[in-house]
Amino acid sequence: MSTAIKKRPFIHPEGWKFATIFFVISIIISMLWLPLAAIGFLLTLFTLWFFRDPERHTPEDPNLVISSADGKVCLIDEACPPEELLIENEKMKRICVFMNVFNVHINRSPVLGKAERIVYKEGQFLNASLDKASDKNERSSLVIKSDHGPRIVVVQIAGLIARRILSFISLNQLLSQGERFGLIRFGSRVDIYMPLNAITQCKVGDKVIAGESILASLK
Repeated sequence: MSTAIKKRPFIHPEGWKFATIFFVISIIISMLWLPLAAIGFLLTLFTLWFFRDPERHTPEDPNLVISSADGKVCLIDEACPPEELLIENEKMKRICVFMNVFNVHINRSPVLGKAERIVYKEGQFLNASLDKASDKNERSSLVIKSDHGPRIVVVQIAGLIARRILSFISLNQLLSQGERFGLIRFGSRVDIYMPLNAITQCKVGDKVIAGESILASLK
């Protein structure tokens, strides 16, 4: 069984701000040299497309961990969650999804549960596909106490181009499975941590869709 997440405008409000800037610049440039203005108009259209926020149909199952990001599974391993979360230093299963600039960048909750902790940490802007990006890059970590019992950690990681991580939620907010919780601008990565005994249902190289693709099942 699946449900469509509450309908919203196809373009996220963040997109209109950037598109307006590019459009105004394009108008000004067109007064100086028309051919160059075409580049500005193309950037305006690309910006609107980049910030698209399509509807998704999320499986309703508390035993499933749904992808938080559109993109490609770039790493599956065992690792400790970010130290700033002050979680016991125990390894968890980690599934990492890399987003390029052509992917939808709205991030969604992998499970139904409560936002127990939200921690932002400044950092570098290395290539987000690198393993060390999890430790070195700017990031925002979200701990979700799932209704099913275990805690799930979702880490938004900035990349080479991404310089701004946005959160749409507040502490102790109840999140639906597949609900939008944040956004990373212009290319990035999302790491999802879960119990070690979670059964992986994807593999490295798989293309996944936020709010729809199943990454793992919880025992």
